[in-house]
Amino acid sequence: MNILEIVCYIFAGVVSIQVMFYLFVFGKFAFSKEKKQTKENLPVSVIICAKNEATNLRAFLPYILNQDYASYQIVLINDASIDDTLEVMEDFANTNDSIKIVNVKNNEAFWANKKYALTLGIKAAKHNILLFTDADCKPVSKHWISDMVSHFNNNKSIVLGYGAYSKVKNSILNKLVRFETLLTATQYMAFAKLGIPYMGVGRNLAYTKDAFFKANGFMGHMHIRSGDDDLFVNQVGNSKNTAICVTKESFTTSNPKTTFASWIKQKRRHITAANHYKKAHKFLLGLFYISQLLFWILSITLIVSQSFINVVVALIALRFIAQFLSIGFSAKKLNEQDLIFLLPILELFLIGSQLTIFIINLFSKPTHWK
Repeated sequence: MNILEIVCYIFAGVVSIQVMFYLFVFGKFAFSKEKKQTKENLPVSVIICAKNEATNLRAFLPYILNQDYASYQIVLINDASIDDTLEVMEDFANTNDSIKIVNVKNNEAFWANKKYALTLGIKAAKHNILLFTDADCKPVSKHWISDMVSHFNNNKSIVLGYGAYSKVKNSILNKLVRFETLLTATQYMAFAKLGIPYMGVGRNLAYTKDAFFKANGFMGHMHIRSGDDDLFVNQVGNSKNTAICVTKESFTTSNPKTTFASWIKQKRRHITAANHYKKAHKFLLGLFYISQLLFWILSITLIVSQSFINVVVALIALRFIAQFLSIGFSAKKLNEQDLIFLLPILELFLIGSQLTIFIINLFSKPTHWK
């Protein structure tokens, strides 16, 4: 058996792994049907932690205040801002009794630590159900709260939502950011449906105050600058207590990064948090990424060498069919259908970006939030 035959067998194994992920893992979300939930007006505390977000609060807080929901308060956390964030919060609070402000000053023991500020906000919240979003996010409808809260019951104490990014015409960076968001959402939604939730995003995430304090809050990872959302879900989520919400009216949207440098900086922090996931989660996510990378390297190598061309082309076609089906159905659920036509190009860009970020993080640590 020569080297190219060995490479071909390895390639077949890689394709098998990729097909398994796309059809049987991600397919658990992609091909599922959303069950209609009974909506109850359970009281909710919407929590927004803001650091130097005066402009965004002026623009997006009205969308939170305009929700069609009977019983909710808004907890605004000013995390030691140096702009007019606190003044903007106070202006809104003067005309809205539902707003509670938590003004956080830098603490020497938890300097510039978002988790410390969030903990104070959670303690101040008067309701058990906590719904989180960011200051630069807006709900896409007036039913954001009701749709997210409808998934809570006696068993479910965590609800994972979808935080989308706004579409920008003629921008490859925008499509790359949104594709990465789509793929990440497909992964964490699918894993949650399989009973192994590993993350959520703070742009659209809900859990109960009881679950937070039962887990001692963020204390298990307070020393890690990032991960107030994904590390908490990774720690607390399990097969029984986690639900997903993907109704079109439950999404939030925010403005994406507009330069590669700022996006890379953001993703470096996220990847740093991922290093602290449970071993099983890291293994599965690593297996998917490595098989992705190997698929492209080996397929190009075998095509260029013209070795076993018929078999190689068939395997490539099988993998792309599985990918287009899985990601295509997920994109339809998450209203990201325009990305499907560029899927192979975006995938190559994303693999290259992730590899670059991994290498950079080996030599320097990313900075904390804001």
